Amino acid sequence: MGDNQAYSYAYGHKRAFLCTLFLSVLTTSLQWKTGQLVHNRIYPVRFLTNRRWAEPFCVRGDSLENHILKGVGGSRLGPNTPLFIQKDEELMKRLTRIASISMASMLAAASLVACSSNSADDEGDVYFLNFKPEQDAAYQEIAKAYTEETGVNVKVVTAASGSYEQTLKAEIGKDEAPTLFQVNGPAGFITWQDYMADMSDTEVAKQLTEDIPPLTTDDGEVRGVPFAVEGFGIIYNDEIFDKYIATSGAKIKSADEITSYKKLKEVAEDMQSKKDELGIDGAFASTSLTSGEDWRWQTHLANAPIWQEYQDKGVEDTNEIEFTYNKEFKNLFDLYLDNSTVEKSLAPSKTVTDSMAEFAQGKAAMVQNGNWAWSQISETSGNVVKEDKIKFLPMYMGLPDEEKFGLNVGTENYLGINSEASEADQQATKDFVDWLFTSEAGKEHVVKDLGFIAPFESYTEEDTPNDPLAKQVAEAIANKDLTTYPWNFQYFPSQQFKDDFGQALSQYASGSLKWEEVVNQFKDNWAAEKETNWG
Repeated sequence: MGDNQAYSYAYGHKRAFLCTLFLSVLTTSLQWKTGQLVHNRIYPVRFLTNRRWAEPFCVRGDSLENHILKGVGGSRLGPNTPLFIQKDEELMKRLTRIASISMASMLAAASLVACSSNSADDEGDVYFLNFKPEQDAAYQEIAKAYTEETGVNVKVVTAASGSYEQTLKAEIGKDEAPTLFQVNGPAGFITWQDYMADMSDTEVAKQLTEDIPPLTTDDGEVRGVPFAVEGFGIIYNDEIFDKYIATSGAKIKSADEITSYKKLKEVAEDMQSKKDELGIDGAFASTSLTSGEDWRWQTHLANAPIWQEYQDKGVEDTNEIEFTYNKEFKNLFDLYLDNSTVEKSLAPSKTVTDSMAEFAQGKAAMVQNGNWAWSQISETSGNVVKEDKIKFLPMYMGLPDEEKFGLNVGTENYLGINSEASEADQQATKDFVDWLFTSEAGKEHVVKDLGFIAPFESYTEEDTPNDPLAKQVAEAIANKDLTTYPWNFQYFPSQQFKDDFGQALSQYASGSLKWEEVVNQFKDNWAAEKETNWG
């Protein structure tokens, strides 16, 4: 920051001005660690993080004795400049000698007048960067309702499908950055924990159920709060199944008979051969492999195989993976591709919206997705799927003892509050989150509009969403006969790893990559990304 910039910036920020003026006078003849002198010029006092400048701040009298800024030097530092605020005994002695009673009085005045972080008219705002496009409309209504009730402005921005990580990276560096965002489990926490404020004092953190832990630091600070338990599997239209069961030579008399990959394969292939008779285009909806639209395969389909490998090894995480159950993964992936509404060579051009529309319009009997998909299905133009006819099947692929397992159930996304936002904005954001998930008005939105199975102690059976898929996930959690697969894909190395895996799957579907090459890339990229991002 140049001299003129320094003056204009200071005068343009009232809260910082008096404090920065005082500190400039006080440090007139002191030599900073950069070797430059401060010559009675006004340099705004700002935190420098290892990524960017934060909001202007003032050093109060009680902290001025203990802290000296290093590395300012009269110029604006780059985005990778580290934060340098530390005690320097020699400089403290020199400051003490320079400081006079009059300066102490100025400090007191500055502390009272200029250094208040929460003025009476600064109630703070909320800026929520949302992960799921399918929930944008619900969040917009929630934001409107909260603003009407409290007067606090809530802005919701929803990232495009498959672009959340990139969007967050772009937005977090802006002056008006998101105050509330989502991270993808432990992998996301590694990337974003420096931006995540302590949420230990929030009601949502205090009300978490024991079986859904938050993201915490080594010293126990709650930095990320899970907010929804979800489940995924193979969604099927029981009305089409009934029609299939009535055909000659049907492989089952009830969908309940499907308890293994072998039986699922028999049914899917027989359905495909009878698609004209059944009035469908394929047993499965199209396998969407467009870049950014392939998350159902790169994470969800890979979840149980990787979890099983972790179990075999007796580990919670690993930097090297064998992809031991890649053949089982391939079993189900090939079944989708070979018995679809479109030729598998066309899968790389298909989106999630395409596949969900095909299912909703009765063109496919099955589609892999989670309970959040009900809104997509029910709101699709031309939807023919009835609430009492939409059901879940486990994702059978030939894994050990898979007849004993049900749906994949867990939580992926955790709410984080931007630690670099102003104190007022942080508090406003905490208040909003607490209202949404713990107040009666907020809980109604969570259950009815968002359709979340919320992991908080204040939620009862009556607080279960009414949509048919969410109800089945709740039943799967309560089912003592079948074990749910936990969400192990939270330990996948990085978004880059997942994107690369999705690209390899797309190339395999189009015939340009052999399966052995897909497996080798999976293992190599896993090791490389784990080393880079996890250490």
